[in-house]
Amino acid sequence: MTTSTEAPAKTTGDELRAQVREAASRAREAAAAIAGLTRADKDALLHDMADALVRRAPEIIAANDRDVTAARDAGTAEGLIDRLVLTEQRVAGMADGLRTVAGLPDPVGEVVRGSTLPNGLRLQQVRVPMGVVGIVYEGRPNVTVDAAGLTLKAGDAVLLRGSSSAEASNTALVGVLGDVLREHGLPADAVQLLPCHDRASVRHLITARGLVDLVIPRGGAGLIAAVVEEATVPAIETGTGNCHVYVDASADLDTALRILLNSKARRTSVCNAAENLLVHESIAAEFLPRALAELDAAGVTVHGDERVVAAGGANVVPATAQDWDTEYLSLDIAVAVVGSLPEAVAHIRAHGSGHTEAIVATDVRATQAFTSQVDAAAVMVNASTAFTDGGEFGMGAEIGISTQKLHARGPMGLTELTSTKWLVFGDGHVRPSS
Repeated sequence: MTTSTEAPAKTTGDELRAQVREAASRAREAAAAIAGLTRADKDALLHDMADALVRRAPEIIAANDRDVTAARDAGTAEGLIDRLVLTEQRVAGMADGLRTVAGLPDPVGEVVRGSTLPNGLRLQQVRVPMGVVGIVYEGRPNVTVDAAGLTLKAGDAVLLRGSSSAEASNTALVGVLGDVLREHGLPADAVQLLPCHDRASVRHLITARGLVDLVIPRGGAGLIAAVVEEATVPAIETGTGNCHVYVDASADLDTALRILLNSKARRTSVCNAAENLLVHESIAAEFLPRALAELDAAGVTVHGDERVVAAGGANVVPATAQDWDTEYLSLDIAVAVVGSLPEAVAHIRAHGSGHTEAIVATDVRATQAFTSQVDAAAVMVNASTAFTDGGEFGMGAEIGISTQKLHARGPMGLTELTSTKWLVFGDGHVRPSS
């Protein structure tokens, strides 16, 4: 694949569809080769990929420089440029990520459950590779390597549809990974980069039913919604996080402040950041002034209900109806006073996105009620929402955080990139006529 920065030739709709489907067909053939690898084969492949990234970092960074220059010339915000930039340290970090994945247990072949029927048939449900996985993501070239490493370890092939803003970076990275695949006698088509200058390529990927087994979008709410709503291939909804911290009447207030600040201000641009604070009215008079002062010191603007506005503070503005549903991804938070735990749960049900919800409480009955009634991928008890993360959960790495309920929910690691099949062992068994 070329690393030229010249604009690509115009492709017709039919040509682009054919191009994507041909890539998917090649990926399907490559997936069969990857599925047959042993754990030792896959781990050796990932370690060699990591070494190659470090060795070829100068050419990767040179390609990335072209993307960064183009982004700055286009007036891209520095926060987005920071997510795009690759340095030697960041390339080394991607390599370390591959080594971490190599060190994880291989889920393929794991026996999920098994039994022997009264008629003597032996049943086993075992984990098998998913097949061909499509990843749609925005301008973060590290996702290219993370996704490739996880899918290969799970025995899958991957189709990567990145952002045009990272085209040169992604092309260089996939080129390095492909060279290592060939060195191992494996098809480079196991890791492919799809065209990124026409949004139609996303549509062709997510409708390639029969060629692509699973699509995972990673990015903003608009991207995720477009993929999930238009896909005919099974898709996993990931990422959007309208996360709440509820401070119960029984909460230790010092603990609540630590959890609130870590949930909101540790990193604002991530999906596990808190966007709503709910405070029980019995402690509001004592807790709100302290919370508002700490949030103000952290530079956070509070969008508060009437009781929060009445508590005062230079950083407080009246909340609108839209604020309760907003994933700010910034130094903003919506704050409301609630009359009871059931009212807090009702607020979360109305406005939460099913990502992460937290309660701060010392009353066991309150925590039990909250954990049983709140519907989310992760529910934190006296812990920050920031812990919803594959690495923090001990998965080593993640492909995304699922906020849906089928197949995978919460941080998605290697296991979630596999499927299962049933093995049935008999001894000439036939089923009697009914």
